[in-house]
Amino acid sequence: MPRILVVDDSPTMRKMIMAALRPLQAEFGEAGNGLEAIEQLALKRYQAMTLDLNMPDMHGLEVLRYVRQLASYEDMPVVVISTRGDEASLQQALQLGANRYLVKPFQPAELLETLQTLLPDITRS
Repeated sequence: MPRILVVDDSPTMRKMIMAALRPLQAEFGEAGNGLEAIEQLALKRYQAMTLDLNMPDMHGLEVLRYVRQLASYEDMPVVVISTRGDEASLQQALQLGANRYLVKPFQPAELLETLQTLLPDITRS
């Protein structure tokens, strides 16, 4: 069973993301800001992460930069889900190691398909 960390400062958005990914039969961890995300990554081993950019305490790009410096997470799939749809934000996230970039509001089916592609060994229902 894959473990996915959902990082977003909005509890409602975290619930929406987890609902969209429910068919993956994953275990979910939640973080409301970047610092909580780093704490969660230290406590448990995750196979993927969804990451908001605009959050209090630590910006999503800082989290991404930190995660890619950790040997245990350098290849973990990271999907950025942000309200920022500008080309500069997209390019910066991809340069820092994001695997995909989705703009809010996103289509739940698109998020599910993205994670299924990035985690090919998971059970699909």
